[in-house]
Amino acid sequence: MTGTSPVGRRAVRTDRAPAPAGAYSQGVAAGPYLFTSGFGPQDPDTGAVADTVEEQTAQVLRNVGAVLEAEGLGPGDVVKVTAHLQHLRRDFAAYDAVYRSFFTAPHPVRTTVGSDLMDILVEIDVVAVRPGPPELA
Repeated sequence: MTGTSPVGRRAVRTDRAPAPAGAYSQGVAAGPYLFTSGFGPQDPDTGAVADTVEEQTAQVLRNVGAVLEAEGLGPGDVVKVTAHLQHLRRDFAAYDAVYRSFFTAPHPVRTTVGSDLMDILVEIDVVAVRPGPPELA
């Protein structure tokens, strides 16, 4: 099954981010939300992976940004970030410095955990929401 579903869910695809390596979508749009897959640091054109956590974080955020842009969204529309670091204690400060250059205040909520990432240093997925009318309090 591909495309849309009765509940308003559809796959999002762009050539500007790495193609899925398995049975998953780069992103799924559902109502006002866009959910991305967890992206690693592969360059979508070459498949190359940089050596440092700073370079890998920057590429991951470019990959995430490409899926956001495919839906007319940007970093300011992101409300939730989940990040996985291979070496949480060692790399957190360097990862966070690059992250801060991508997301500005008000920052999305974020969970950052240490994970076994199979030969990469960082993986990130996000949830974004499409702008709409302000909610009444």
